[in-house]
Amino acid sequence: MTKTAWVFPGQGSQAVGMGMDLLELPEAKARFQQADEILGWSVAEICQSDADKLSRTLYTQPSLYVVESILADLLKARGQQPDFVAGHSLGEYVALYTADVFDFETGLRLIKQRAELMDSASDGLMAALLGFDRDQLEQQLQQTPDVVLANDNNAGQVVISGKPTAVETVLGNVKAKRAVKLNVSGAFHSPLMAAAATEFQKALDGATFNLAQIPVLSNVDPIPATDAATLKDRLNRQMTGTVRWREISLRMPAEGIGRVVEVGPGKVLTGIIKRTCPELVLENVGSVAELPGNSGDE
Repeated sequence: MTKTAWVFPGQGSQAVGMGMDLLELPEAKARFQQADEILGWSVAEICQSDADKLSRTLYTQPSLYVVESILADLLKARGQQPDFVAGHSLGEYVALYTADVFDFETGLRLIKQRAELMDSASDGLMAALLGFDRDQLEQQLQQTPDVVLANDNNAGQVVISGKPTAVETVLGNVKAKRAVKLNVSGAFHSPLMAAAATEFQKALDGATFNLAQIPVLSNVDPIPATDAATLKDRLNRQMTGTVRWREISLRMPAEGIGRVVEVGPGKVLTGIIKRTCPELVLENVGSVAELPGNSGDE
């Protein structure tokens, strides 16, 4: 029988108006209200605000967590269940929630602190490269201090992160079809986040993690795991470590996964996975209309 993985997108997938159709459902509306009490601000208001405000790390990460976790709960309530879960950067928190590693409140409180720490990290630059020579890129990264591979999404799409001058140096020395500097506050998934990661470790230490009920493919280690201590350690390393999404994608067929459902706004992850594993069946659930039973899908 074909196995299914649910994957959860991270920062960059947010869109104005996301999750607003969920407010028509009583169970989802209650979850939005719970989130507002924890955060001290309205997720619904932020999701309906202008794109610049929604794209601020402080608001983006908690808002995506809330919307994606509600969609995951609605899928489960309709009898759906994944065999594996994975999430891209902050999406890993939703994956862990979906696997019952922690409850909704624990996850949101962790995301709130993570977002605050990352939002205040002002030193650094991130840039996406598309259509490049990987050997040339790896050589430049080895030769240039203070810049690392932050997101290894697929063979033709990566993100580098580090000190601005170092990132600029690599961009100047690597031929790419397209290079885009990202509008983020700091050098995420790089050693420049070490101070934030140390501070965040305190929050992780105080959070209760349980045995995962569904194997999790983690950003810093794509080998499926269910052990609570292992998953917590991987989550701490995630803030400074590379998002190894290309390896997660390759791991899926090796684990017998034939179907991948992206749970959340947009189609970023299914687009990335398609480049690496075109044989996988890819689906998207980003709204009430796309839930099984609403669109004729079972």
